[in-house]
Amino acid sequence: MALFRCNKCGHLREVVKDYIGKSVVCPKCKENASVYDTVGFVRNVIERYRQKSKELHDLKKQFVVEEITEFEVFEEPSWENIDIYNTTALAQGDQYEAIVQWFKKNQILADVNPKSIDTTGFFDEVALHLGNHYDSLKEVIDQIKWVQRKGYTNVKLSVSSKNQKQVKEITRFCQQLYEYSFVAKYFYLKQDKIIRLTLQTAPAIVNFFNGEWMEWFVFMKLLEYSRDNQLQASFSRNLVVKFPNEDSHELDVLLLVNNQIPICLECKSGEFRQDIDKYCKLRKRLKIDKEQFLFCVVGLSTEQAQGLTSMYDVTFVNEKNFIEHISYLLE
Repeated sequence: MALFRCNKCGHLREVVKDYIGKSVVCPKCKENASVYDTVGFVRNVIERYRQKSKELHDLKKQFVVEEITEFEVFEEPSWENIDIYNTTALAQGDQYEAIVQWFKKNQILADVNPKSIDTTGFFDEVALHLGNHYDSLKEVIDQIKWVQRKGYTNVKLSVSSKNQKQVKEITRFCQQLYEYSFVAKYFYLKQDKIIRLTLQTAPAIVNFFNGEWMEWFVFMKLLEYSRDNQLQASFSRNLVVKFPNEDSHELDVLLLVNNQIPICLECKSGEFRQDIDKYCKLRKRLKIDKEQFLFCVVGLSTEQAQGLTSMYDVTFVNEKNFIEHISYLLE
């Protein structure tokens, strides 16, 4: 077969190869146009594409790109080659550069902390276990936080009122805390059904129990969702943004889909009401749509989330439904 293409109106169609090299009247605009050999035509198009791509690549080397254009594409993780639970790949500049540039386009400076998206430690594993089984482990984390606030290190947990399944879940979690050195000591007195923990005092561990675990949980669930759906996206955690007037804020978790759709999640594992107005104002300054700025509160019921969303200028979700909301947005 051969190709007929009109240079005036762009009309394109296949014709029999007997017309190759001949001039034919366009059936749409009545202008004369040539008929080309299909293979030769495609080869010529590919060659011109390669030349233009090389020219663009050379220009990028010579000049600093000031803002993202519709033609720029930043490299996202290749999910087939990444173990999201144990990798430094997300902490590489290419992974989060699209986020930096998106904010820069809006005259906002973004400072990424690579350590906060390095999953080679055990914060992500413990956070996922805690978040996925929060209903069973809430009393454990609440008791640990209470002891930390008092300045003590010894935790005593009674599981005498729990059923066998709950006891198994709690002891399994405490054993994990000990294996990953989140606690210095762990004992389970089976006869008395009492668990004793000796807490670590390292700031990173204290901060984790005090609320950072929720940021890690949300971050890892986003990674799992993106991997499972082969999503092209960039990620950050604890991102610091600075506005032109020098105001700065930390964003707990941010997902940027296809270099252009920002989804920001602020995570709360305790009291949150005093921060609502602050984040409503921050959302507007960041120029992020209400549906894409999520206030994720642990333990918030679906009814509460719906009611608060209708009252305020941010979207409320909980640890169980935030992925469902994001999936709905992206669909």
